[in-house]
Amino acid sequence: MSVATAYRQRSIIRDWFWSVDRVSVIAAGLLILIGILLSMATSPGAADRRDLAEPFYYLYRHIVFAVMAAISLFVISLASPQNARRLAMLALLCSLLAMVYILAFGHSAGGAQRWIRIASFTLQPSEFAKPGLVVTFAWLFAKSRQANIPGSLIALGVYGITAVLLLAQPDFGQTFLVTICFVAVFFMSGMSWLWIVSIGASSLAGMFAAYSFMPHVASRIDRFLDPDSGDTYQVDMAMEAIQRGGFLGRGPGEGRFKNLIPDAHTDFVFSVAAEEFGMVLCVGIIGLIVTIVFRSMSRAMRLSDPTAQLAAAGLAVLFGLQAFINIAVNVQILPPKGMTLPFISYGGSSLLATGLTVGLLLSFTRSRPGVME
Repeated sequence: MSVATAYRQRSIIRDWFWSVDRVSVIAAGLLILIGILLSMATSPGAADRRDLAEPFYYLYRHIVFAVMAAISLFVISLASPQNARRLAMLALLCSLLAMVYILAFGHSAGGAQRWIRIASFTLQPSEFAKPGLVVTFAWLFAKSRQANIPGSLIALGVYGITAVLLLAQPDFGQTFLVTICFVAVFFMSGMSWLWIVSIGASSLAGMFAAYSFMPHVASRIDRFLDPDSGDTYQVDMAMEAIQRGGFLGRGPGEGRFKNLIPDAHTDFVFSVAAEEFGMVLCVGIIGLIVTIVFRSMSRAMRLSDPTAQLAAAGLAVLFGLQAFINIAVNVQILPPKGMTLPFISYGGSSLLATGLTVGLLLSFTRSRPGVME
């Protein structure tokens, strides 16, 4: 490597470091490290339940995907807002095409058909559709402020197509998350309250229809409202783990419920954090997530470009809402939705998609000449 090349690389990293939201980068890095720590705790139990010879099978895979997520976060955050928008829209297009493919040839598990099997890996396209949708909504709503561009109607059509594909899998949790993000970006764009009320009413009607005609959804809601009506083993074990953890936890590796909860390494990893490290780590996790959300919102409000402003705010809502849903399920505020905890839960698609989300967020909110008001 020549001296000139090395200097240019240092210059790129230096410029990135001083222009990006460093506090959010540090918070994301800490969440990734916490995820690796908790994967170390949950991997042996998960491997044993699947009769795998290597107890740290899931830990090794988690580390690989966590590193890939960190690299993608850095690379994407280097992009200009225009290139970030193009990347997000490309991710959405590819995800929608993959979701159509899944309907006929997808990999099924647990009564749902959401994955594409690639060798020993399974890819969940809907994870990558979420940040792509938020950025696309932001761009279309910003364009709708210009005359003769029906951006709102196009955005509604894109949302409708995505919702239908998600419900066909079926994935009610992701549909709920996408709907809230759509309404949030719509609201922040300053659209008419009549539109917002209409969308809200349509969403409620859709939820009622899902409960009435989709047994998978009805079963989860019934078990949440009436625990005696069905199997609530995982959520009961998760809540007991949280209660046993107390303030300081039982100590690293001393948790018992991680070996009893089938999804301890994915949807219920927050309960493992609570049992082994107590409320101290749980509050720390929530604090890091809140830091990313509020700092991103603050920087978004100072952006001069409407698309970047809406995209950054929408991505912050997506990141924070997904974390809230996961934690709310763990403490029995919401019924199980199959939602992962960003950067912490095991899952290659989830980790990479979160890297994409935060990378786009950092790209839109980077300090550049003329972009901040």
